[in-house]
Amino acid sequence: MTARARGASRRRFGAIRKLPSGRYQARYPGTDGLLRPAPDTYETKRDAEVFLAQIQADQTRGDWIDPADGEVLFAEYATRWIDERGLAPTTDELYRRLLRLHLEPAFGALAVNAISPARVRSWRAERLRSTGRTTVAKSYRLLKAVMETAVDDDMIRKNPCRIRGAGREEADERPVATVAQVFAVADVIGLRWRLMVLLGAFASMHPEELAELRRGDIDLDAGALWVRRAAPELNTGHRVIGDPKSRAGKREIVLPAFLYEDLRRHLEWFAEPGPDGLVFVGEKGAALRGTTFGRKWRRARDRAGLPEGFRFYDLRHTGNTLAADTGAKLKDLMVRAGQSSEKAQLIYQHSTKEHQRRLAADIDHDVRRQTEPTRQSGSGSATIHPLVPRPPGPGAQAARRR
Repeated sequence: MTARARGASRRRFGAIRKLPSGRYQARYPGTDGLLRPAPDTYETKRDAEVFLAQIQADQTRGDWIDPADGEVLFAEYATRWIDERGLAPTTDELYRRLLRLHLEPAFGALAVNAISPARVRSWRAERLRSTGRTTVAKSYRLLKAVMETAVDDDMIRKNPCRIRGAGREEADERPVATVAQVFAVADVIGLRWRLMVLLGAFASMHPEELAELRRGDIDLDAGALWVRRAAPELNTGHRVIGDPKSRAGKREIVLPAFLYEDLRRHLEWFAEPGPDGLVFVGEKGAALRGTTFGRKWRRARDRAGLPEGFRFYDLRHTGNTLAADTGAKLKDLMVRAGQSSEKAQLIYQHSTKEHQRRLAADIDHDVRRQTEPTRQSGSGSATIHPLVPRPPGPGAQAARRR
């Protein structure tokens, strides 16, 4: 028996033939019995045999993936992936923008199973040269999530997104406004929007939570408010009313007593009537619009001397920092700010109503201490916004004196 005949008798899986070019082509049966060509030709017969052995082993283990299953255009698959997620409107809008601007130009016309680790590395390197690192990190995380689902769908064997740390955002440290700067912005932005600035800072509220705050969410006697809904504004200008961005976002916020007078005055002068009336509306009575308020915010920010890149959202850092300085437990801080985390140690920390009231009283005391008018000294004096007198109400005498 010739060597060729012996090789043919030993090979019971697939077939190999030599092409006119001198290279070798391998064909193998799928689990459906149909013969499929290998994706490449091979320089030696031995290389073709190794390929067939790998395919046979994969089928034996149940790991074989039909290449035809992954021959779906990435643009089509990724769009369907977003459609099926049931995402929050703002997240849905973000993902579609990242897909359109950063992923589709590179991968949209490719089949899912044609996206290799090398292509992903080249794409990321090009994006880093063209746009910001934060945007690239967000785009990479989206690509990785889509391809991970392709693995789960048995379209590809391994996720091609394997760059360690590529999805991690390393944003610059956000600025923290001083108490004096917060009050300076609140003064110059005007009475209609003054309370919005103060709640953004000292109640750690998101802009979209403030946009949907209603009279019925506020209890003046208890000195507290409830965050039950949010109304983020999409880039199209459409407001989407729904739940806060996380489950922890639904919360009661106990207010520092120095906010009571501003809160009473705002409800009397500016809020819509009735328990469902919006607390913050525009000059013409329309619901709060981010574009309109954004212009007012930027002018007030500049007049108050805050950095050009300081966002309304950054006001939260002031309140969170003040709260942390009181020595509050991490769980208390998370409850107040509406933050959620799955870290195991947080399971053993609990936030009670009494903790929240002590936290609000400590913030009240600290802000009052920092905003008392200073006396003249030999080196001059600092001008800091004086607070309104403390109104009567629960918690008014609870501030701890240091």
